[in-house]
Amino acid sequence: RLLPERPRMPRPTRIDLPGVAQHVIQRGNDRQPCFFADADYLRYRADLRDIAQHEGCAVHAYVLMTNHVHLLVTPASRGAIGRMMQSLGRRYVRSVNARYRRTGTLWEGRYKACPVEDGEYLMHCHRYIELNPLRAAMVADPADHPWSSHRCNALGEHDPLVSHHRSYLSLSDDPRTRQARYRAFAMASVEAAQLDAIRLHVQRQHAFGTSRFREAIEAQLGRPAGPLKIGRPRTSGAAAERLL
Repeated sequence: RLLPERPRMPRPTRIDLPGVAQHVIQRGNDRQPCFFADADYLRYRADLRDIAQHEGCAVHAYVLMTNHVHLLVTPASRGAIGRMMQSLGRRYVRSVNARYRRTGTLWEGRYKACPVEDGEYLMHCHRYIELNPLRAAMVADPADHPWSSHRCNALGEHDPLVSHHRSYLSLSDDPRTRQARYRAFAMASVEAAQLDAIRLHVQRQHAFGTSRFREAIEAQLGRPAGPLKIGRPRTSGAAAERLL
């Protein structure tokens, strides 16, 4: 006896507003690798820079892991991030397939993204992205991972892909002081609950910020942008002082 097919749930519509940063995640298909050699990381990063500039997307933080990528991006117009990710995915897959004589896609369906409020919420997300290699026990220091924005944001190394967000720039008018403050913040202890909150919001594609931030988005879009209550990310005292 054949069972009736279950109705397919509609895909959640992404929250897409110009000028609002988004935390973007794209994973390899079935969690398989999407980078196989240094040349692949270099190609992806170069393509990301070119396409982001073309689409009017500012990349503030990024990390390229073996089987997924994290980006913190602010679009100048609606749909810009979607166009960027689509063009980037297609161009990169063509390159990898040609290099390794393979066929098929690398990516696990659609990317996921959530809007992030300026200020401490954005800085927590900023740090979360760059500390991925450390949490994965790939490196002892995030600066040891060559495929992220940490060396640029924390140590001042030039990275043509990175466009600093105003929340990061507000740490100090002096670049060296700003880098030192961000480095101290990034290396401070992070509570597990804070990590879980960031993961949950991007997984569910909910707005990551205060209730006021969520309500402002809902007023513009006319639909829910997250759970009824959103908590404030907890910051250790030392890290909070360095963010002032």
